[in-house]
Amino acid sequence: QVQLVESGGGLVQPGGSLRLSCAASANIAGFNVIGWYRQAPGQERDFVAAITGGISTNYADSVKGRFTISRGNALNTVYLQMNSLKPEDTAVYYCYSRRSGVEYWGKGTLVTVSS
Repeated sequence: QVQLVESGGGLVQPGGSLRLSCAASANIAGFNVIGWYRQAPGQERDFVAAITGGISTNYADSVKGRFTISRGNALNTVYLQMNSLKPEDTAVYYCYSRRSGVEYWGKGTLVTVSS
């Protein structure tokens, strides 16, 4: 069983930045995929960014050039650096991982972009 705990959400003005963190209960090097999804009010949960195979990164078109996913120096941490935030980025952000065919989700952290 893998536990994922997100942190770093909050209220930020349009154009601002936030960095989300996801702490896993296991070494993420063993994960096939680790990344982020988000769910805006009344919307479906959508893909944001992920690291696959420990190496390759991919992003949703809506965040390319603004968000960066990265692994931390600690073996169990992944970050999502979010720059140039827009009101439409407002959502609950969930950390996601898949290992040996099993999916894991965190409980989410709320990001609100508003003036």
